[in-house]
Amino acid sequence: MLMITSFTNPRVAQAFVDYMATQGIILTIQQHTQTDVWLADESQADRVQRELAQFLENPADPRYLAASWQAGHTNSGLQYHRFPFLATLRGNAGPVTLIIMTLCIVIFLIMNAVGDRTVMAWLAWPFDPSLKFELWRYFTHAFMHFSVLHILFNLLWWWYLGGAVEKRLGSGKLIVITVVSALLSGFIQQKFSGPWFGGLSGVVYALMGYVWLRGERDPQSGIYLQRGLIIFSLIWLVAGWFDLFGMAMANGAHVAGLAVGLVMAFADTMNVRKRT
Repeated sequence: MLMITSFTNPRVAQAFVDYMATQGIILTIQQHTQTDVWLADESQADRVQRELAQFLENPADPRYLAASWQAGHTNSGLQYHRFPFLATLRGNAGPVTLIIMTLCIVIFLIMNAVGDRTVMAWLAWPFDPSLKFELWRYFTHAFMHFSVLHILFNLLWWWYLGGAVEKRLGSGKLIVITVVSALLSGFIQQKFSGPWFGGLSGVVYALMGYVWLRGERDPQSGIYLQRGLIIFSLIWLVAGWFDLFGMAMANGAHVAGLAVGLVMAFADTMNVRKRT
């Protein structure tokens, strides 16, 4: 028996298993913390991996839906549970994802308790030459948020993208993307608007760029971002740049973060592309 891959969503796993059944290849499912897909005949592994790569590019393709109607059955062994909110949150995120989320929420509550200016004096990008050796400031600007909408938007994307990166590629990869993008997006933003800014959006845009390009160039990595969502993020970026929303947005951080994510994904997939 050879484990082919794991899915967080059992319905997606079943769709792939059903499709492979129509191709004459029998896969089985085992549920643990995730839904594992196993192959009994290891001689078919190469073909299954090729089909998996195509499946991950677009799991919603009509041919996979049709396969579920054709090959699907009611005794698949899958058990669907209703997860409470916190269990669902933990199930799709690793420790780094959850720690950063918690840190942002705690800092947001403190800002509302003592005022934005007080917290920014502690955490903002160095606003005086005497502060340039307070190294945490080059990163902690990312943890400050100034409204409920601001923090909700950023943390939802962080949980969705950061959690996927951490689950599939490991905590180390998420830490590297976060540290590099926070530093460089902050550096660019302070050139545009000075040191008084905050928010995780530069890191979020880095994750958007990374996950999208990594999925395009290396489907077997198991992470991807639908093209419609990356297009939406670009429209949002352009709209913010031209101030179409009538609100202050860290446009420099967004562009820099997106560029960082794309460059890192390109670098990480160069050897993959050479092998293929």
